[in-house]
Amino acid sequence: MCGRYVSTRSPQDLAGLFSVTRWDPEPLLAPSWNVAPTDDVWAVLERADRESGAIERQLRALRWGLVPSWAKSLSTGAKMINARVETVHEKPAFRRAFAKHRCLLPADGFYEWEAVPATPAGKAYKQPYFISPADGQVMALAGLYEFWRDPAVGDGDPAAWWTTCSIITTEATDTAGRIHPRMPLAIASADYDTWLDPAHQDPEELRALLTTPAGGDLGARPVSTAVNDVRNNGPHLLDDAPGHSLDDAPGPKHHRS
Repeated sequence: MCGRYVSTRSPQDLAGLFSVTRWDPEPLLAPSWNVAPTDDVWAVLERADRESGAIERQLRALRWGLVPSWAKSLSTGAKMINARVETVHEKPAFRRAFAKHRCLLPADGFYEWEAVPATPAGKAYKQPYFISPADGQVMALAGLYEFWRDPAVGDGDPAAWWTTCSIITTEATDTAGRIHPRMPLAIASADYDTWLDPAHQDPEELRALLTTPAGGDLGARPVSTAVNDVRNNGPHLLDDAPGHSLDDAPGPKHHRS
């Protein structure tokens, strides 16, 4: 799964990186080194302008945790932060969004954890690893979004509408596979246009775009356990963890694929 990631680039930078033609200055999301479920996150998506009908590439703040249109409560989203690539095109909660509402979620990288057993010298704990492209480029995580109307809010009130999102995941490979069996998928820059195009709705062609993040060229390193608490934030969360290395991670010692 992907339950925490890093997103520190400014909206101005993201607009340039993703050829965005429209973004609203509000809400302005602060850089985050500890993006967590139900947080507002930056998403790149394409929608038709209400007046002209022209397709615009937009940068929007969405709530992480997809809430299907038929859900009874916003809390449903807390269970829908990830969608499995193997079944995303057929699951009732995701298949409509996969066909019509796809987005990109910009990330510097993501976190996964390994369980460290207790020893005579200390208690058991979870060691976080930061996994990111080796070249430092932005990851465009494959996402889905959906609109949900809160039935408790009156008609005509903009607060009644929520736009929420989910990250598509796959079986982990490369260095990430030594830490956790699942990982988020990323879209290659050459495929941004096809992935975002709301008119492109062929499930098999869309699934063909979902490949190994960063072409398998990912690096992983142990970082501060301060990231384990969602209340902590800041660049210090990426500080190297003393006394740990990737060689300490469980599983076979894969080379980059």
